[in-house]
Amino acid sequence: MDRQKQRMTLTAAAMLVPLLAACGSENAGGGSGSVGAGKPITGVRWNVDSVTADGRTQKAPSDAHMTIDKGRAEGSLGCNNFSAEATVDGDRVRLGKTRATEMACEDTPVAFETTLAKALSGQDLKATTDDDRLTLTTGEGDTVRLTKAKDTPLAGTEWTVTTPDADGRAHLTFDEKKGTVSGSLGCNKVNAKATVRDGHITLGPPATTRMMCEDSLMDAEKKLLRLFDGKPKYEVDHQTLTLTSENGVSVRAVAER
Repeated sequence: MDRQKQRMTLTAAAMLVPLLAACGSENAGGGSGSVGAGKPITGVRWNVDSVTADGRTQKAPSDAHMTIDKGRAEGSLGCNNFSAEATVDGDRVRLGKTRATEMACEDTPVAFETTLAKALSGQDLKATTDDDRLTLTTGEGDTVRLTKAKDTPLAGTEWTVTTPDADGRAHLTFDEKKGTVSGSLGCNKVNAKATVRDGHITLGPPATTRMMCEDSLMDAEKKLLRLFDGKPKYEVDHQTLTLTSENGVSVRAVAER
């Protein structure tokens, strides 16, 4: 990218914040969180598929998404993250006091972010659902089309541990066919039996290597080892895995892309 093009991108991206702030000045609170007969839209991560404004449809970049929950809406316009106060009442959604970051990403068109930000800010939106799809329609007839994001499968995914902090070196992979879990505890490699059933994972005694590392990694490793030879509860929320052991140890991990 040449310098002139880069300056244009940075300037256009910076315009998103005042645009959103001007559009989203209304107060908003929590709402019922359903559309029609038992079609919840809150507490769900929705991937943005496209936005149509003034008769023109723009396809969304892969990272564009939003979640509405507990009176808040959060997500990404494609490059920049945004948050807003949210009201959901029946089939009506309203976002207010919207704010966004001011980053510039080479692979995300600024025009798309500006169009999406305008559609989601400071006006009543009619929400309609069809299976795992959601359509938000403005009073002017502009539409934002979204699809419910699928959770990452537990087995076959490399889960990088974020809590406890092991400097990104701890990771676990579950193999459903073999009935095992393997990976790294941050310092030492680990292998163990793992049986997944009814929201729990029965873990056998771990077999590990015997290396010594810096104190911070060894502390994280000791916490992770407390999961094993037990039956922790697991929950996958999109790309985040939470393991909670019977003795109260909680481990969080994110899926590697």
